[in-house]
Amino acid sequence: MSDPHSPHDPNVSRADRAADAASADIALEGGSKVDPAAGARVVAPGPAPDEDRWRRALREIATGNAIISVLAVILALLVGAIMIAATDENVQAAAGYFFARPGDTFAAIWQSVSGAYGSFFQGAIYNFRRPEFATGIRPLTETLTFATPLIAAGLGVALAFRVGMFNIGGRGQMLVAAAAGGYVAFAFDLPWGLHMVVALIAGVVAGALWAGIAGLLKARTGAHEVIVTIMLNYVGFYLVYYLLRTPGLLQAPGSSNPTTPAMKDTAVFPDLFGPAYNLHFGFILSLAAVALVWWILERSSLGFRFRAVGLNPNAARVAGINVKSMYVVAMLISGGLIGLAGVDQVLGTVTTGFSSGIDAGIGFDAITVALLGRSTPVGVLVAGILFGAFKAGGFAMQAANGVPIDIVLVVQSLIVLFIAAPPLVRAIFRLPAPGARPVKTRTLKKKEAAK
Repeated sequence: MSDPHSPHDPNVSRADRAADAASADIALEGGSKVDPAAGARVVAPGPAPDEDRWRRALREIATGNAIISVLAVILALLVGAIMIAATDENVQAAAGYFFARPGDTFAAIWQSVSGAYGSFFQGAIYNFRRPEFATGIRPLTETLTFATPLIAAGLGVALAFRVGMFNIGGRGQMLVAAAAGGYVAFAFDLPWGLHMVVALIAGVVAGALWAGIAGLLKARTGAHEVIVTIMLNYVGFYLVYYLLRTPGLLQAPGSSNPTTPAMKDTAVFPDLFGPAYNLHFGFILSLAAVALVWWILERSSLGFRFRAVGLNPNAARVAGINVKSMYVVAMLISGGLIGLAGVDQVLGTVTTGFSSGIDAGIGFDAITVALLGRSTPVGVLVAGILFGAFKAGGFAMQAANGVPIDIVLVVQSLIVLFIAAPPLVRAIFRLPAPGARPVKTRTLKKKEAAK
């Protein structure tokens, strides 16, 4: 007697055998089990229990990129606290008799760390020692002032990241933009408003063209943008330095120092809250740049092409996207945004004349801001404000508590280190890997499979 389920049973039609095989294939693809005793008959598993939506939301948060950035900052601050305590003289003195009175050491550590971070808060956010709100909130405006060029330059680096390019030529692009915008600001006589707009456009266009050199060389010759932008940093620096030392160009008349004349009042950015605060109109321009970059990347066809090239340039080329032109356009926009940071410096922050150090390291800090912001416009905005707080609060810590300013730089570097090593952060905080399913679900499925 033949097995009614055997594939060699003549009573079983070819269509039935094909249906059984298809069912087995579907079962294997979907994770269902096949019972050998049933002759490749599918044994459908029981319905998997649905994961609670709140637990699923928490799991997505715990495995996302945003939480890694937040935890990287927390870890860096913890390491900074250890360094602050280790370099404090009172802590070192109390540690000399730790085994006799350990409480003194812990009290000294607390006073050192809390005092330093308290001064950091009062220097970056709000000073509670001031009697009036108008004067107490001034540290926050200083943070936003420091953050203004960081946001603009970070957006430029982040946009290049999204296209798969690494623009580290921020210093050169800022210097060239500052030179162009500053020259228009002090060398021309134009009406108020128009003068500012012309100087702004000149600086942004100069930064865009300087970065466009790297994009054009990559598109035409395949030259790597990292090497090109590094070399352009040196070219831009020495070019601007030459202009600053040459009378009749950028150098102030009657001066032998490599500095420019003061910017004319008609070209200077207006203060947002009056002369008592340093926050200027450049911050509004940086916020507008955040909105513009968000729209380009998320809502425009150009942004779609940017993201496609950044994910897979070969696939984008097959899909009909001109990859070479995307490289050029991306670098032009990136350089224009970084150029905006240079204009913010000369028309808003340093209006009495600038030198070759006008970039103030912002071109390289922008890389950190873009990394911390995960190359998203909103993330860059938050990261720029955070690093602006580091700059404003770092000086307050140094002045009030004698904390070396280098510790702030170490904290910033550690943030980059932890962001560059997400598995390390996940291992420290015992976070699940991205896409990991809850343990309960896997255990239940194993039990059902064993049945």
